[in-house]
Amino acid sequence: MVDVRVPSSLDEVFRLLREEPSARLFAGGTDVMVRSFPDTLRRGPFLCLERVEELRGVNESATEVRIGAATRLSELIASPLVADRFPLLREAARHIGAPAVRNMGTLGGNVCTASPAGDTLPPLYILDADVELRSLTGQRRMPISAFITGPGLTQLEEGEVLCAVVIGKAQGFNFHHFEKVGQRKAMAISIASLAFAARTGGDGTVVKARCAFGSVAPTVFTSRVLDDTFSGKTLDRDVLERAAAIIREGVDPISDIRASMEYRRQVAANLIMRLEGAGKDR
Repeated sequence: MVDVRVPSSLDEVFRLLREEPSARLFAGGTDVMVRSFPDTLRRGPFLCLERVEELRGVNESATEVRIGAATRLSELIASPLVADRFPLLREAARHIGAPAVRNMGTLGGNVCTASPAGDTLPPLYILDADVELRSLTGQRRMPISAFITGPGLTQLEEGEVLCAVVIGKAQGFNFHHFEKVGQRKAMAISIASLAFAARTGGDGTVVKARCAFGSVAPTVFTSRVLDDTFSGKTLDRDVLERAAAIIREGVDPISDIRASMEYRRQVAANLIMRLEGAGKDR
């Protein structure tokens, strides 16, 4: 039998972690149960965070939006604040699984699983999101790009809880695009995904651009050289072909059951070409 505890407050979570330092945290459980083998399940206990209200909800201050780590993906999608401020994140969340998965899975779970294919991660990198971590000894905050260190690897320390994802309001993007390629049109793990955001003028000239890819490197792939390629340009074929060359050279995908390394590299380059002509009159 699996030992699962269901605390109702952060204080209770930290008390249980003090008693059981090896306890495993989860919220929706859509990842942890799939990845847990029978011997792992017997080790327990598991701490389910879904009833900890301090970890739920989308709230704003004058300069930031704070999304509780246990906020379900369906709640994230339904949030008017997220839709208004971060449409790229909302669109990425809409691509995860099926409604049943989105009704259980959480933003914090997607972050802590740290899969290169995690659909919310490329938008969070583009948005310069921070993660808020708490333990009995204090609180710290760091960029998500520093928090995730490799496939399934994060900077989360023993006794720490990811409490929230925090995003600054002053993004300034007026063009957003998210797209993923999988073996099916829905309910598929990404073979490659693209998140792109830009601030453009009325003629489509790019003032600022950010680009991030999932499933083509050990962590989300970003490149300042790639971003700078778009500055002062329109999203025409010549510019996008230069960007595609940078992508093919820069990504570091693996071959697995879903796709070969070569296919992922080419798909990533193809995805950027889909932006041709976009961004005008926005």
